[in-house]
Amino acid sequence: MRLTGGEALALRMTSLLLREHPRGRPRDVTGVVEWFGAMQAQDAASGLWSLGTRLPGWTVADVRAALERREALRTWPMRGTVHLVPPRDARWMLEVTGVRALSGAAARRTALGLTEADADRAADVLGAALAGGGRLTRAECLATLAAAGIDPAGQRGYHLLWYASQRGVTCIAPHIGTEQTFALLDEWAPEPRRPERDEALGLLALRYFRSHGPTTRQDFAGWTGLTAADARRGIAVAGDDLATVEVDGVPAVLDAALLDAPRTARDDVLALPGFDEYLLGYKDRTLMLDPAHRQAVVPGGNGVFQSTIVRGGRVVGTWKRTIGRARVTVTVRQLTPFDDSTRGRVEAALTRYADFFGLPLHHSW
Repeated sequence: MRLTGGEALALRMTSLLLREHPRGRPRDVTGVVEWFGAMQAQDAASGLWSLGTRLPGWTVADVRAALERREALRTWPMRGTVHLVPPRDARWMLEVTGVRALSGAAARRTALGLTEADADRAADVLGAALAGGGRLTRAECLATLAAAGIDPAGQRGYHLLWYASQRGVTCIAPHIGTEQTFALLDEWAPEPRRPERDEALGLLALRYFRSHGPTTRQDFAGWTGLTAADARRGIAVAGDDLATVEVDGVPAVLDAALLDAPRTARDDVLALPGFDEYLLGYKDRTLMLDPAHRQAVVPGGNGVFQSTIVRGGRVVGTWKRTIGRARVTVTVRQLTPFDDSTRGRVEAALTRYADFFGLPLHHSW
């Protein structure tokens, strides 16, 4: 089957749960996170809205309560980047996709004046401090390391916290107030799945292409950090659940259920967070983002993505927000001119964001 770029974009929005999918829409945090397999969440606030925008009618309090119920957790499963993952899958994902990050950490430790023994000891210290259901803020974790004679100054502390989670000792628990917290992975997810390696690769492939397709094997390898050989193996193991199509002459993989799905263009208007799988799940973003607008969305190419206004699948603007006690204030930057009708629809999309916090919207153009 051959698809045009527009048809592929329509299916991609369906895969990303921004439109109805033939398999139905997950109704809770557990379902959304399992659908994706992993959702980028290095910015906690963006992670909350990435979930909220896919759970119509939910509030930030609803999402936070679900995270407290351990329906998802945050850790560093791949690419050295924090993601939301299903708790039962965290350990095998760390083992399959995190091993390359661990193997490449020696140079960073040397630059920080740390040894592998230092990092292992820090993980043991944190594990002991958190045992028995403990939960420590980031500052408390660093103080615990310092009390044990391990210097966490500068970037050393971040690296040691990352290492403990990458090894599967700790995970990131929900915030307490504005502070990040850590808990023991074994206590936060006491009944882990334990798939064999081939099964794990197949699960990664199925979930990635189900939630991001149609897209390429190279994007899958880039998203997971897997080798090209492991990426191919994962697709093979997923078998008939996935299908291959051509998008403008390029082979792409997608959920087989989408082959018969409607591909009619629609004119949705969405207000998406910056760190959302809509843009971050791919290396090639030309379907969604005009190259002329790349600098506005990722200023300086530093990996910090602005929140986006998306119309019909294409990024047409960016937005910034301030959440106060009495209102949500949003400033919009138009990347393509908005007529009066578009402004009204953008305002409606941003009002949904304000409703997520139970606050009125104030905006400027």
